Amino acid sequence: MLNFYSGSTRVVNTQRGVLECMELAMGNQYADADLLLFHSSVGHNFNEIWATATELAPDAKILAASCCGVVGREGVSESLKDIALMAIKGKEFGVSTIDNVFGYNSYEQCHILATDLKNKCEGINMLYFMASGIDISNDECIMAIEYVFGKDVTIFGATSSDNMKGVVSYQLVDGNVYEHGAFLLGFSDATLKVHTQATHGFQAFGEPMVVTKSNGNIIEELNGRPAWQEYTNHLGLNADATCGKTIPIGALAEELLDEQATEYGNKHILRVVTKHDDNKMYYATKCAEGTKLWLTLRNEELIFKEMDRIAMNLKSKIGERTPVAVFHADCLARGRFLFNRIIKEELVSRMQYPFHVNGECPPWLGIYGFGEFARLGGKNTYHNYTTALYVISR
Repeated sequence: MLNFYSGSTRVVNTQRGVLECMELAMGNQYADADLLLFHSSVGHNFNEIWATATELAPDAKILAASCCGVVGREGVSESLKDIALMAIKGKEFGVSTIDNVFGYNSYEQCHILATDLKNKCEGINMLYFMASGIDISNDECIMAIEYVFGKDVTIFGATSSDNMKGVVSYQLVDGNVYEHGAFLLGFSDATLKVHTQATHGFQAFGEPMVVTKSNGNIIEELNGRPAWQEYTNHLGLNADATCGKTIPIGALAEELLDEQATEYGNKHILRVVTKHDDNKMYYATKCAEGTKLWLTLRNEELIFKEMDRIAMNLKSKIGERTPVAVFHADCLARGRFLFNRIIKEELVSRMQYPFHVNGECPPWLGIYGFGEFARLGGKNTYHNYTTALYVISR
């Protein structure tokens, strides 16, 4: 049976930060951990995270991903020196990893990844997926994983990020640090269930841009013009703007089906652009020619309203079961780049409180990344600019 423990901290020294997370999570029993999953801002050295964690828990499987901030039981932090940890005791899990996952080969690489995991571990009933947030076709990743495990297995997780620059993000498995890697963590504890839901709270406006030329996840033209030039022009920016300048204000909206919109609390699902070159935009999913894309504005009242709604929905789905761990993926543009600290901490407090057990927050691991995986309309779905909660209960 799997048991979960968590801790988070903001510490300049990497070794001290890893130790503090492990002590907060497991007290003086951290050497007994079977798996350590870290989220770390890019101010820490990932080789040092691995070396320190290995020394402290030599028998543990060690995973990590870069981020733009963390959320734990201790609260929310968005600095270059954040570390958060979910530690697990128990043997009912398996891990697989693969390198060199890009937009053009996402399906093939994730099929290999999922097949390897299925061969390693029987009885998997939920999957935590982490991949690079830059140049990847996330819908293709989902399709490949579902081909191996079936569509009933819930995929949750995130895509790793940097400090809002859209330059490079990291994934760590044991002693290997990747820039375009991915890992799958499969849970096979039959006593556990996971429920997921996501919400963004942005609203589309104006006339849409139309994709007039695309190649997989690369948009080459919008409205018959070079894509990046047309996109930045609509944002009131020059074409030499970086992705970091466009991410906070440049959420792109695709229209949802009516039944999806009702569940989502919004008529649109959002997409982020994390890379561009030669006036081409690298989208987070495949984007067919003819797709209409709207610009959006955030609505703070709607963000809070929808956050409360999905928390209550998840609480209802859990019923009499007990939350034993919450994994949480949040878009970095919903953090300090859009909200001041007071509003952000209130938002996190309101999402955590419904899942308290005996007055205490359950083990909690949150990441500010580039994208989120959660079910929508009964299907595994990739999201951007959302808060996505993944509540594991027993």
